[in-house]
Amino acid sequence: MQTSSVSQKGQVTIPASVRKQLGISTGDAVAFEMEGDRVYLKAVPSTIEASFGLIKARRSATLEEMDDAIRRRGAATT
Repeated sequence: MQTSSVSQKGQVTIPASVRKQLGISTGDAVAFEMEGDRVYLKAVPSTIEASFGLIKARRSATLEEMDDAIRRRGAATT
């Protein structure tokens, strides 16, 4: 079992081995779930990661096509 102390500000350092196992990096969100007298820590996927794979493209765009779309969009907003 990994242990950590609570700071005066109520902060706890998550041990490196636990962060690595959960895939938690600096700035990532975590969730706490209470179940009786136990607290469970879970990594919260970022919005981008959570939505990955939801949209299926019919075909891939080339870099030139993406650049053209960006240029057109920029010209339309000015």
